[in-house]
Amino acid sequence: MKKARVGILLGMAILLSFFFTGDRASGYYGDMVLNSKAEKRGMPPVVFPHWYHRAEFKCKVCHPAIFEMRSGANDIDMKKIIIDGQFCGKCHNGTISWKPIECARCHSGTPGMKTGVLEGFPQ
Repeated sequence: MKKARVGILLGMAILLSFFFTGDRASGYYGDMVLNSKAEKRGMPPVVFPHWYHRAEFKCKVCHPAIFEMRSGANDIDMKKIIIDGQFCGKCHNGTISWKPIECARCHSGTPGMKTGVLEGFPQ
């Protein structure tokens, strides 16, 4: 039983290291790319780790209370997140989870990525 627990913890640590060190710049299958505003404003596209959030929380935590489940339906920007506490800012507020003050944690995409769900594995 102890060996299984150590294996699970090691696997989780490896996955988290990819998330927090930026080695996931192109995202993973099922992640969401938000780039309708980012590059226009001089920032890399946002790659939202949907797979990571979905592994931790049930859908109803975010849908429909925080995000409408339709592409383009949520007019997200940094003012709404940081100042107004909307969208990601509902949880990423420094109390529930880390504050969105390190740009590269979210703005980790590569130039030219299209808004939408990643359906293939990036190269």
